[in-house]
Amino acid sequence: MFNMPGAPGGGPKPAADLIKDTSDRAFMADVIEASRTVPVIVDFWAPWCGPCKQLGPLLEKTVKAAKGAVKMVKINIDENPQVAGQLRIQSIPAVYAFFQGRPVDGFVGAQQESQIKQFVDRLAKLSGGADDGGLQEALDAAAQALEAGDAATASEIYSQILGVEPTNAAAYAGLVRCLVTAQDFARAREMLDGAPPELAKAPELAAVRSALDLAEQSAAAGPVPELMDRIARNPDDHQTRFDLAMALYAGNKRDAAVEELLEIVRRDREWNDQQARKQLVKFFEAFGPTDKLTVMARRKLSSILFS
Repeated sequence: MFNMPGAPGGGPKPAADLIKDTSDRAFMADVIEASRTVPVIVDFWAPWCGPCKQLGPLLEKTVKAAKGAVKMVKINIDENPQVAGQLRIQSIPAVYAFFQGRPVDGFVGAQQESQIKQFVDRLAKLSGGADDGGLQEALDAAAQALEAGDAATASEIYSQILGVEPTNAAAYAGLVRCLVTAQDFARAREMLDGAPPELAKAPELAAVRSALDLAEQSAAAGPVPELMDRIARNPDDHQTRFDLAMALYAGNKRDAAVEELLEIVRRDREWNDQQARKQLVKFFEAFGPTDKLTVMARRKLSSILFS
């Protein structure tokens, strides 16, 4: 159904083009934009990390051997903590892979060379682009169906992909999102808890786990008109505004939900042990670090906190 060829042909690219150091400031260009055409591996490391010194050279060796099918950037988290913080990286070495602007694979901790090769080989298949047997097109079609509210069609496509590639993190997470959309929270959590070991720490599953947590929480929110009326009568009723944000999120009004939480932070950033800010972070995790709303809301939040 989906043929997954190896890396595209052509001569090897210079190592300088394949592997580079990056920073928080250059992350968007070096990783997100660069991954539009070829998978980019991000190695989060620090000078004091012993396992990092073992893993880094193995990654570089394997990336060079792929001859342009993937690229790699290295980011020193001591000097550049922002992106690592956004991705909630708690231990290093941590490796994320991005393709077409979003995380698609990853792992934490030292790995054997054979495991690293398997990791890079999986990514190299993605870089086949239009020759990947329709896999990326299928993932895009499923995502579009889910966004349009057609969870049944999305679920069918994701299931077909997993039938061919059982460890495809994007498809597995997508299938869980379909269950979340259908409010089948029990099956969604069961699927997350039963994920194959090689997928358990994938960024996509971390994002959908946050989405599930939020969906369960927002299911108990009250009716939007009633909450809005109460806010109109008392704009400083932060708990009602918080409940309104969750009700809006439940209704798939993400932008409006984010704005309500930002308004709480504007009015009282310390309210309820910074609950509004913490909930925004959960939103960002669920949306993903490259989502346009995440980027915009983070900018607004920083402006409020540091004004």
